Amino acid sequence: MDERTASFGTDRRPTRRTVLGGLGAGALGAVAGCLGGDETDDAPDPISIDDEQGCDNCTMVIGNYPGPAGQAHYEDPTEVLDDDEDRPAQFCSSLCTYAFTLDQDVDPTVSYLTDYSTVEYGIEEGDEGPVISRHLEADGFGDRSDLTLIADSDVGGAMGASLVPFSDEDDAAAFQEEHGGDSYADDEVTQELIMSLM
Repeated sequence: MDERTASFGTDRRPTRRTVLGGLGAGALGAVAGCLGGDETDDAPDPISIDDEQGCDNCTMVIGNYPGPAGQAHYEDPTEVLDDDEDRPAQFCSSLCTYAFTLDQDVDPTVSYLTDYSTVEYGIEEGDEGPVISRHLEADGFGDRSDLTLIADSDVGGAMGASLVPFSDEDDAAAFQEEHGGDSYADDEVTQELIMSLM
C-alpha cells in the first residue's frame, strides 16, 4: 500500500484521522487569527465629560441636566466641531448625540452613551415628570453600537423624552416593563425617530 492509499484508505476517501487533523489545523488557524491582532479595533476610550462643557449639538451646559449623555470621537474633530480643539464631540443627551452624528458627512470612529447597566442610577421627580440621573465619568459610558435603547418611556432626560441605553438586555427589558417605551438597537435609530422625540 503506498503512502497516499494509507492516508485515504483503500477506497480513496479521506480517513477520519485525516479529516480531524484538517479540522484541527483550521481551528488553530482561526484562533491564531483572532488572537493575533487585527489592529483595526483601536478606537479611543471614552472620556469623562466636564460638568461645564457645552453640548456640541444644542449648546446646553451638559452638567446642568439629567439623563444620558453622549460623546462621539472623530478621526479629525475639526471636520465636525466649530472650534479647533482636538477632542471628542460631547452631548447633553442621547438625542443630541444621534441628532449630531446622523447629520454629519463623516461617521465617528466610535460613539458612546451613558450605559445604565454599569452605573448606580436613580430616578427622581423633575419639573415635567420622572427623570433619570446624570453620569459623566468615563467608566459610565458604553459603545452605543452595543447598547439597547429604550425610547419614549415615562422617564425623561435633558431634552424631555429620551433614549435610555443599557448594555444588558435584561436591564433594558426590566426598565421597559416598569417605565414603558419601545426598544431599539443602535442601527434602528433614525433621524426621524430622534425628531419625533425632541
